[in-house]
Amino acid sequence: MSIEGHPVRYSQSTITELMVPAYANFGGKIHGGTLLSLMDKVAYVCASKHAGNYCVTLSVDNVHFLQPVEVGDLVSMMASVNYVGRTSLVVGIKVIAENVQTATVKHTNTSYFTMVAKGPDGMKAEVPPLILEDEEAIRRFASALRRRRLRAYAVKRMENYKASFSADDNVRAFLAGERCEIRLGVNNHRT
Repeated sequence: MSIEGHPVRYSQSTITELMVPAYANFGGKIHGGTLLSLMDKVAYVCASKHAGNYCVTLSVDNVHFLQPVEVGDLVSMMASVNYVGRTSLVVGIKVIAENVQTATVKHTNTSYFTMVAKGPDGMKAEVPPLILEDEEAIRRFASALRRRRLRAYAVKRMENYKASFSADDNVRAFLAGERCEIRLGVNNHRT
């Protein structure tokens, strides 16, 4: 039995919230953790709507805070499913902050949440295929697939690097000019 697919527009979701003083960090800007929590919520809504099941966050890619978000800004987080695997979905989220007094709008970040669908039994559940209806949807799907393959390649390379690591002359040359000091064999116990 094949699951019927959904177009991207079927599950697109937006959450908009006013940034209040309680969300501010010590520098007076909105705390990045607050924004990530809101992004996780909209990723859940979008992924769960597409999957028709409960979804959990597996990973988050590309979290770069391009511009600060201010107390009083109206923040909108726009989410869409960019890619689906068998049980996973990649949800792209664009974050926009608007100063409602000056009508200034700024793009603060774009991130990609990988979500996994869970069935009522708590086991991974198959998700519907994604119907790509325009060039933008095709580009996003292909980009997500490329990011996925590049990440798998990078993980494998790092595992190989760590498995064969040695603090030899090559590593010392590699670290030359960096802000570190190598002090092998030095006793660092405090008295």
